[in-house]
Amino acid sequence: MGMFVRLADDFGGAVSPFQKSFFRNIVAVFVAGALFALKWREAARAPLPRGESASRGSGTPAASPWWPLVCRSIFGTIGIFGNFYALSHIPLGDACMLNKLSPFAAVVASWLLLGDRVTVRQGVAVAVAFVGAMFVVKPGFALAGETTAALAGLAGGVSAGLAYTCVRRLGILKVEPSFIVLFFSAFSTLATLPFLIFDYQPMTGAQVAILFGAGITATIGQFGITAAYRFARPREIAVYDYANVAFAAVLGFAVFGQVPDAFSWFGIAVIVAMGVWMNRAASGYR
Repeated sequence: MGMFVRLADDFGGAVSPFQKSFFRNIVAVFVAGALFALKWREAARAPLPRGESASRGSGTPAASPWWPLVCRSIFGTIGIFGNFYALSHIPLGDACMLNKLSPFAAVVASWLLLGDRVTVRQGVAVAVAFVGAMFVVKPGFALAGETTAALAGLAGGVSAGLAYTCVRRLGILKVEPSFIVLFFSAFSTLATLPFLIFDYQPMTGAQVAILFGAGITATIGQFGITAAYRFARPREIAVYDYANVAFAAVLGFAVFGQVPDAFSWFGIAVIVAMGVWMNRAASGYR
């Protein structure tokens, strides 16, 4: 998805992050909407027990899912805007690495909001990962002219982590995954409409196709991450969110000819090392 978002600007005029976000989310609205409609039809044919709905699974607690849904959508939308802005202004690997602060933010937020226990080891890992992120952001260093974009990526990563914490809460409430994706995608699409109406930038056919690719890959990622945080605690799956770091580095070099500098390599190594260290702790290894 990150590659497609960055690639769109190379096949026509510059496209704003809000316009990219609209096309990225509209695909998810249709896909998630179709899947939820199928779920609804199945529920209509075989009515659920009293007190349940198609948006929830069996054994749902009485707590309302609406606040977690709204908060997931707000933080998720901020996360997209920050990530897309960073992807449009700094190297692909740097932008993706800043977005990978989201697992650490999710660990902290799940501790504060959901009562998940966080060990000293995990707290140290979060602090060290933040230091690693500073080497990627490197304010005043190689990206001095792009500090705004780097900080936007940082804010996007933290916001995404808060959104994933809300997804974890929705998983506890057993809310239907397609409904979570549909609600978030519809919210983000509506949030971008004012920017699209007043500042629409004409796109080439290639740009439309590329952003459609971003939408497809983002939708697959949304269902994957929703399932992951629905069934496991953030501290247990944080390391798996780093799988795309290698893909981002390969694609950044192969497609854009981007080679991370020494500061970025060091920051990337620190953040990935902390993710692996946290995962080993969650798995019972030392």
